[in-house]
Amino acid sequence: MLGAGAAATFGGLRPVAAQDARELVIVTYPGALSAPHRWLADQMEARHPGLSIRLVPSDSQDIVAQIKAAQGYSPFDAGPNDEPPHLIGIGEGYLSKRDDAAIPNLANAYPELVAKSGGVGVPATYSLVGIAYNTDLVKTPPASWADLWKPEYRGQVGIARTSSNLGLATLAIAAKTFGGSEGDLEPGWTKLKELEAKAARSPAALTQMLEREEIAMAPLWNNNTAAAAGKGLPIAFVKPAPGPVAIISYFSGFAKSRHPDLVAEWMNGILSPEYQTRAAAAPFYFGPTVRGVAIPADAAAYTPSTPEEVTALQTVDWSRIVPVRGQLVERFDRTFAF
Repeated sequence: MLGAGAAATFGGLRPVAAQDARELVIVTYPGALSAPHRWLADQMEARHPGLSIRLVPSDSQDIVAQIKAAQGYSPFDAGPNDEPPHLIGIGEGYLSKRDDAAIPNLANAYPELVAKSGGVGVPATYSLVGIAYNTDLVKTPPASWADLWKPEYRGQVGIARTSSNLGLATLAIAAKTFGGSEGDLEPGWTKLKELEAKAARSPAALTQMLEREEIAMAPLWNNNTAAAAGKGLPIAFVKPAPGPVAIISYFSGFAKSRHPDLVAEWMNGILSPEYQTRAAAAPFYFGPTVRGVAIPADAAAYTPSTPEEVTALQTVDWSRIVPVRGQLVERFDRTFAF
């Protein structure tokens, strides 16, 4: 049996110590959208011999249930959340506070996005809600949110259920376009009924309705639209005036993680120019949250690529909507026969 000294020098290699054999468990997006996370995981594994990063694809509340049920360490270390579940996670205490000193790249993030984080996680990316339309059915595309209510489009517009962030954003857009606000959604309810819209249970189902020509247009994510267009389908995307709605995704550590140091390193990597540039490119089209990231030319149709477009982005005050989300889902299902 080799002695300790021989083991340390044999072949110039040092065996991985038991304490180096760690696993970081990261919640990621389903399907191809997880690829930027896999790239980042590969970079970290290369820096830390013995580290394994396991990506768990999920857009389900099952993850939250497991975290909240854990008696000891969390079964997951970090994951992404759009703004509504991010606020819920802060309120329910299963997201951990951010250690700014351990995330030097935070200094390059847009300050207004960092300010909205509530001191938890980092602004990883943003996705847009704009208008997707079928080019075989619509020859003059809408130019503004108000154009959805043109008489010629009545009965041809699809909307997502308010159980999704897309559906909630659509309700907020309708309200704000016609004199309401996140705190006064009644104008939105009235205008959505005027559309004689066809309701879908999810953004994916809404995209399929657009592909099957069951609807001509719909408020939709830029990512969903780009994926459909990438398959050769006659689907295009509009960033409507006064601006599309940006919904931020925050990447946060979960409370009771075994590896808060690695979680901080992961979040620092999320804010690196290399990761941000990769996530902004096809087929992901995630908006960058740090300064100085150039948008690839093939992504410009789906992601703001000029300072003017970035300035025009709208946001939603989710703090007014999240507390009443259950009521909004129930009302939507009654109104649109779900």
